Amino acid sequence: MRLLPKDKEVGWLPYLWLIYLVMLLIFSPWQPNTRVASILTPVSAIIFLPLYFRGYWVKGRQLLWITACITLLGVALAPLNPGAAVYFVYAAAFAPKIGDTKTAAKIIAGIVVVIVAESVLLHLTPYFWTYALVFTLMIGAVNTHFAQRARDNQKLLLAQEEVERMAKIAERERIGRDLHDVLGHTLSLIVLKSELASKLADKDPARAAVEIRDVERISRETLAQVRATVRGYQSRSLQAEAEQARAALQAAGVEVLCDFPPATIPASHEGVLALALREAVTNVIRHAGARSCNLRLEQTSSACCLEIKDDGCGELEPEGVGLSGMRQRVEALGGSLRREISSGTRLVITLPVTSQ
Repeated sequence: MRLLPKDKEVGWLPYLWLIYLVMLLIFSPWQPNTRVASILTPVSAIIFLPLYFRGYWVKGRQLLWITACITLLGVALAPLNPGAAVYFVYAAAFAPKIGDTKTAAKIIAGIVVVIVAESVLLHLTPYFWTYALVFTLMIGAVNTHFAQRARDNQKLLLAQEEVERMAKIAERERIGRDLHDVLGHTLSLIVLKSELASKLADKDPARAAVEIRDVERISRETLAQVRATVRGYQSRSLQAEAEQARAALQAAGVEVLCDFPPATIPASHEGVLALALREAVTNVIRHAGARSCNLRLEQTSSACCLEIKDDGCGELEPEGVGLSGMRQRVEALGGSLRREISSGTRLVITLPVTSQ
């Protein structure tokens, strides 16, 4: 059976604080009725010890009752032994653990009122009320301070754990979005080139072999991109992504007009635009049924604008995972994404940047 809970914050110090019970022995012989005091003093200590150790196991209302019982021990023994003031000190020490700072202050104030009232009504010795008031207020204030700091630290720990939890969720969502964009685009391209190679196998074996080699190259690049994405890096520049988009569209039989002048934008913005371009082109290939597609990049002194426009079916459907993830990444950088459905689909992504 343990007297104290296995808690690092509690430790072994409660055993040390029992040294204050020596005050009961110091003052006991000074009283006129020493025989009664000599009997009731150890009896009070025997009652006190279980209450004291129990106080480290409970909280809230149960601890309030223990504090009240220890205070009553002080009230009962004070007329016989001025050393009973230590019971008020112990009660004040437990008060901060009952509730918040305001609650602790009220309980300590109540203990002080009891000390003053008993001292006045029973004309108790100055040894009693001086010691009781000074140490009750001092120990109560110190413990209240440390209890509040412990509660603040606990809140900080909980907040830190919540931040870490949310960061993990955000990272999983980021990886999910990026993998969707990476794999969705490249797998679509692999399927298209494989179908093309299959059709050309009999008519033009040399061209079919070229397409198969492209499939092998794209597969290797995809594996590298997946690894880089998991690490949180972007493996392809915006210009390289535009070339890949052009190749994918042409392989799908879509006429491409690409206007991508060199742009000097931050790497974080370039990565978001590259993924947005990849997802948009994938959607054009999969769903639009377009015959032509325009890819355009324009940079001003304050913004960078990426436009993808096709002449496909242009159906206004709810945003899927890819488009939703694209919008989240763009808005996280303070940008905007606009989708227009008119004679096809027009996607305009604008990011605030500063020319370098």
